[in-house]
Amino acid sequence: MNGHSTATPHTTVVLAMSLDGKIADRDRAAARFSSPADLTHLEQRVAEADGVLFGAGTLRAYGTCLSVRQPELCQARAARGQPPQPVQMVGSASGCLDMAMKFFQQPVPRWLLTSPTGAAAWCGQSPFHQILPLLGESETDWRAVAQALYQKDIHRLALLGGGSLVAAWVEADLVDDWWVTVCPLVLGGRQAPTLCDGQGWPAALAPRLQLMSAQAQGQEVFLHYRRQRED
Repeated sequence: MNGHSTATPHTTVVLAMSLDGKIADRDRAAARFSSPADLTHLEQRVAEADGVLFGAGTLRAYGTCLSVRQPELCQARAARGQPPQPVQMVGSASGCLDMAMKFFQQPVPRWLLTSPTGAAAWCGQSPFHQILPLLGESETDWRAVAQALYQKDIHRLALLGGGSLVAAWVEADLVDDWWVTVCPLVLGGRQAPTLCDGQGWPAALAPRLQLMSAQAQGQEVFLHYRRQRED
């Protein structure tokens, strides 16, 4: 394996949002407003990935991760030579996570992406299979993080939020695909997180996407976009 590889994982953002682009309400509670069809769709995207990445805020809101449970998806992973479950990675610079969360009892491989300080807090016995001190104490080189994950055989990555983490990967031009489910409600509120938070861009400099598919199912619309890049 080339220790100087600049390759990065093929990264897909997978999120459900309200009609006005919110991925949670003003209280930042777990977003449980999508349908069972969207949960099935999410599991399909997770099953395709070698690794799943989400922020500490997302983990705290839900307390769990989504494992692959549908038999046909498990069989497809085996046919592709993938292990039964993708690696579930939580990004937390502080490393401050509650061991009482159900996440730590789930039968999945768990990695922690954290800062050197956060890694030191978990010295000794840890519920994580790997602790990667890749995050900065104040700022993070996300492209270097992505390259490190690729070298650890995370070639396809599902990015599940929150909005600040998604924004950081977009700003580093690391997101290749978007799977967005538009749900039939309006949440409003300046405090409610959006699909992509961060500093934002002037319209002339905003990343451009190509619509790959759009499917209406029940009261929801499933959108698949791909990042447009210069050849």
